[in-house]
Amino acid sequence: MDLRTRKLWSLVILLVGLPLYIVVAVTLVNWMDRTWGRQPILIELAVYVGLGILWALPFRKVFTGIGKDE
Repeated sequence: MDLRTRKLWSLVILLVGLPLYIVVAVTLVNWMDRTWGRQPILIELAVYVGLGILWALPFRKVFTGIGKDE
């Protein structure tokens, strides 16, 4: 995939995919609150950090080298 295509896909991923993923992450934490009660802040933070890392892993190749000049 050339640089121009990766830049286009990274823009789509950040503008469409990331907001959808944020909604899914918040929904998951809200479900955890309803199911098991409110968790300590460190557990919620760990869930959000874990989901943030999990989200980025499949798109490593798309985002690699995006900031470089052509």
